[in-house]
Amino acid sequence: MGDFVVVINAEKVVLTGQKAGQKFAHHHSGFPGGMTSIVYSDLINSDPTRIVEKAVLGMIPKNKLGRTVGSKLKVYAGPAHPHAAQNPTPFVFTQVSQMTK
Repeated sequence: MGDFVVVINAEKVVLTGQKAGQKFAHHHSGFPGGMTSIVYSDLINSDPTRIVEKAVLGMIPKNKLGRTVGSKLKVYAGPAHPHAAQNPTPFVFTQVSQMTK
């Protein structure tokens, strides 16, 4: 519960298959008719951090504990982040079986 998760280089996320052109990210403002949708290919160009946040928050429980855990997720588009003083330990993926851009 006390640890934060820092995700860097969110701009390098690659979607496999045709998901980039077919999948939508939805957001509702809370007002009637306030549903907005954006294609993931446009979302990668405008705000790549939202893709990682939506993926992770979709996998955690939808309750008070999930909201607490979700608030400890920090996502950055590039390699620069303000958490260097905490000495984060990197987790390196050795095998990635995805298509490249």
